[in-house]
Amino acid sequence: MGVENIFNIEITKEDTMKKLIILLMLTVTQQVLAEGPVGQWKTIDDETKKAKSIVEVYQKADGTMAGKVLKLLQNPGAVCKKCDGAKKDKPIEGMEVLWGLKKDGDKWTGGTILDPKKGKTYRAEIKVTDGGKTLKVTGKVLMFSRSQLWHKQ
Repeated sequence: MGVENIFNIEITKEDTMKKLIILLMLTVTQQVLAEGPVGQWKTIDDETKKAKSIVEVYQKADGTMAGKVLKLLQNPGAVCKKCDGAKKDKPIEGMEVLWGLKKDGDKWTGGTILDPKKGKTYRAEIKVTDGGKTLKVTGKVLMFSRSQLWHKQ
């Protein structure tokens, strides 16, 4: 007589070790997903402390993390007037503003972040904090850095 788990895999009494391993894997996977950067985040302006936008952070096919603006909360329909190249005068909603981040211990580093308001890019790193509820986003240029806290949606 077997017991079915959520994957519809029949596990007999003799397979107790398999059951424990599957349970452990599910627990670890849930924890990693809950504390990872993938998902939707409400951005908070570090200068005004007001909510700015909703950004979706996602993993690309090459394994790097990226983020795009889903919705502007303060200025819907705005375009990136100060951006260069292909992003100049394009809508900020839908724009990729974070890219190239690679896993580095408990954070993701080596990426780039675009500030559409200023049209400037910075080196970027992100780190999930507060048990997965907050994302610390840091932009760096030379020796200077600025951080924002984004909140999980």
